[in-house]
Amino acid sequence: MRTALTIAGSDCSGGAGIQADLKTMSAHSVFGMSVVCAVVAENTQRVLSIQDIDSKVICDQMTAVFEDIRVDAVKIGMLSSPNCINAVYGKLLEYKPNNIVVDPVMYAKNGQALMAEESIKVLLKTIVPLATIITPNIPEAECIANMKIATREDMMTACKKIIDLGVQNVLVKGGHYDGDAMDILYDGKQFYTFVTKRINTKNTHGTGCTLSSSIASNLALGYSVYDSIKFAKDYVTGAIEHSLELGKGNGPTNHFWKIFK
Repeated sequence: MRTALTIAGSDCSGGAGIQADLKTMSAHSVFGMSVVCAVVAENTQRVLSIQDIDSKVICDQMTAVFEDIRVDAVKIGMLSSPNCINAVYGKLLEYKPNNIVVDPVMYAKNGQALMAEESIKVLLKTIVPLATIITPNIPEAECIANMKIATREDMMTACKKIIDLGVQNVLVKGGHYDGDAMDILYDGKQFYTFVTKRINTKNTHGTGCTLSSSIASNLALGYSVYDSIKFAKDYVTGAIEHSLELGKGNGPTNHFWKIFK
């Protein structure tokens, strides 16, 4: 069985973070493992508090996994503090895993910041250059590329700026735009566009986590970067289309929509 490891924060309400990642990996028939970097008290409406995990415990979790079980892909999500980022970075250098997907989780669905500016700088200097692919949404890409994004051409310019950080591939997600959902992939040489229909629902909690862990799962299964994104987009579109009316805010997607429709 192929395996994938998520290194991220938790979501006690189950729609995002490590909980969403593990559900997504299971839905792809991939054995999911986790390293908890932060405990996030959140629900479909708001983030109440964040507790960072001690860097030694983060390192020990990574050692426990890598010394015992083969890791076919790694998905990296919320890393909220420089200490946490440096701990993960050191272990990535030690174990050198293949197929690293970085979802730079900077903001919650309601726009609340999840990373301080200093943490973002450390992430871009350390972990991003090790990544197979980074998957920022429009606000995150604007922050990383230090520019406003209002058009498709802006998305392409941001891709070029972000790939200069050393990452192999950049996927700028256009889900914040009106109209069809358009994402742009840049591999340093060529641009690829992915367009999927937009579903009229507020229940999109955890879509970024779900997409990135789907990409990681597909990479673990041996697919190319392009095919991994294509299949992940189809999966997430179905998960949103069959989203769940849970909670009073932005409800979660249905990670097992292919099984429980």
